[in-house]
Amino acid sequence: MSATATTPPPALRPYLTARHELLWDEADAFAVEHVAPRVARMEATPGRVERKVADLMAARGWFAVTVPSTFGGLSAGHVAKTILVHRIARVSAAAAAILQATLIPVGALLHFASYEQKGRWLPRVADGSLLLSIAVTEPTAGGHIGGIETTAERAGNQWVITGSKIHIGNSHLAGAHLVVARTAESGVRTSQALTAFMVESDRPGLSVADHRPGLGLHGFSAGRLDLDHVRVPEDNMVGQIGQGLSVAQSSSILYGRPNLAAVSLGIHEAVVATTTAQLKTRSRYRGTLSDLPVLRDRIGGMEARLRAGRILAYQAVYLLDQGLPCDADLINAKYLGHQWAVQSAQDAMELHGAHALDRDYVLQRLWRDIQHTYPPAGTGEVQRIRLADAALDEDHIQWSERLAAEAAWARPDPTAA
Repeated sequence: MSATATTPPPALRPYLTARHELLWDEADAFAVEHVAPRVARMEATPGRVERKVADLMAARGWFAVTVPSTFGGLSAGHVAKTILVHRIARVSAAAAAILQATLIPVGALLHFASYEQKGRWLPRVADGSLLLSIAVTEPTAGGHIGGIETTAERAGNQWVITGSKIHIGNSHLAGAHLVVARTAESGVRTSQALTAFMVESDRPGLSVADHRPGLGLHGFSAGRLDLDHVRVPEDNMVGQIGQGLSVAQSSSILYGRPNLAAVSLGIHEAVVATTTAQLKTRSRYRGTLSDLPVLRDRIGGMEARLRAGRILAYQAVYLLDQGLPCDADLINAKYLGHQWAVQSAQDAMELHGAHALDRDYVLQRLWRDIQHTYPPAGTGEVQRIRLADAALDEDHIQWSERLAAEAAWARPDPTAA
């Protein structure tokens, strides 16, 4: 797919302000100038972490898109965040993953850090000198938060952290990691057993395993952290003792899921654009492949899914910016956004025939990349269970509502031109 800029579809107009549209144009221009020329190299050298694109996004303050201006951020909200991730993912899902992975721990700091801690960490994120990761997943427990085995023990005015984390986004780029560890003995309820800590990457005892490329997202690192009696001061604790579960869950719902919905959406758009371009130019009989009704039927299904996924992704974050309860909408946007994009990617692979199997063909990259938006922030099974909670009126914690006061600054100005 060519990295060309487009205007926002009319269906998104109700969710966008003039500022959003300027950011849309800025993200498209950035993708054309800085991301597209690097994609081939990122694919050719999957063992290399793409640092330059991260530096360029950091220089624009995009890692602080939801950070209030008080701390040097753009104070632009969740719709703006979705625009950035979505538009970059159209050209490179790996580059978009670098952006979205730092935005998750930023959300945790915004909601749980003290004012002094925000002043310590967020301005560095805003000026581009610090990238972050969130470290929850573990080798044995996977994404099961209640099974976390990493421990943090108090030693005077310090905490000593020991354990391992895997699949940590930006593991090789982050200057600090938000680590969730167990601070209570086994048998204590999970809701009170975990605590979050900021751990600088240069702390003695912290090691990052060599980067190992995955199936897709080449250029993005999602590696392993090992913590061997890593000492951090008391004021590196984010939130209160026992709030680690809340830090992890709220960050996953309010940031992780909509971020992944935006990545899926960008990939989905690229899949449809690549496929329609191929069918319109491929000669067959006295016309092109796009003239064949059986193929138009498949394209129509892809377009229907894309349009629905686009609305789900933007409507959910619009509600979040308005301070309205929308946890289930954020979950649904991630779940269906991924599912629909995967279905369209598979259809596209079949429509392209043997051409899709060429290693260097763009569609193969898109097919591989979309697989990476399934496990993070909860698999499909987890999303369906949470949606069942909503259907049965059993979703008692609404993080979008509980944290609405902290998010109020992000609400778009209704008077904006």
